[in-house]
Amino acid sequence: MKNKMIKSLVAASLAVGLLQSNIANAHRVWIKPSTTVVSGESEWVTFDAAVANVIFFADHFPLGLNYLKALSPSGKEVELQNAAKLKYRSVFDLELTEQGTYQVFGASQSLTASWKDDEGKRQRWPGRGEVGTIEGFNKSVPKNATDLKVVESSRRIEVFVTLGEPSTIKSTGKGIELNAKTHPTDLYVGEAAQFQFVLDGKPISGGDIVIVKDGEKYRNDSKALKIKTDDKGNFEVNFKEAGLYWLELEYSDDKAAAPAQERSASYSAVFEVQAI
Repeated sequence: MKNKMIKSLVAASLAVGLLQSNIANAHRVWIKPSTTVVSGESEWVTFDAAVANVIFFADHFPLGLNYLKALSPSGKEVELQNAAKLKYRSVFDLELTEQGTYQVFGASQSLTASWKDDEGKRQRWPGRGEVGTIEGFNKSVPKNATDLKVVESSRRIEVFVTLGEPSTIKSTGKGIELNAKTHPTDLYVGEAAQFQFVLDGKPISGGDIVIVKDGEKYRNDSKALKIKTDDKGNFEVNFKEAGLYWLELEYSDDKAAAPAQERSASYSAVFEVQAI
């Protein structure tokens, strides 16, 4: 089943995953909405998308818009309008015409491998911007590769916006996903929010979560909140201030399917917490 899952990757979303994998340790990746809740028959929301050193302060380089897509509450793909790639950030608008919750995201899964060749030089596969599949691995990686390390990686970056009343967010059972027991566009100060992380539909135990509130640029300390998921992948957050929050999860284990020896997953999202 995992082989079929990897083969069914959408190539257009791959680069987001590779991007996150390469920079996650040094930079933050985010899609920032102008708001997460609007009302009326239809409305517009505008977004910034960037890779940055500081939360919500674009200072590094823009996130590629070709690797993002939006889904309406009914699951239809929605066009990103007025899109532009600027020096340090990308921007786009989304027209909300269906009542309910929209998802804006980029997601990917891929195999990666590294080994030493006959001259002792480190080789890597796949090439930049390419999808790592089982077929590609069997064709490109030497059978007798020395010091071989194979990782099955899953990456996701997303944000949710709602027109009118929040609607159910459906899981796919593939890759890294957030199951929001408390709806992500229905968050309020002083009310405990409950979430769950799953990988290929199964709970992530012991996942490392970091949450940072907006305004980090103006603080001496990021005041990051650090949490771990429990044995069922659950965690709880009680937001003390209104505003935008950036959340990131990093996880790895040794439960990968052959030929991989390790699974790695990363996830990032932006939430808006409302005052009561």
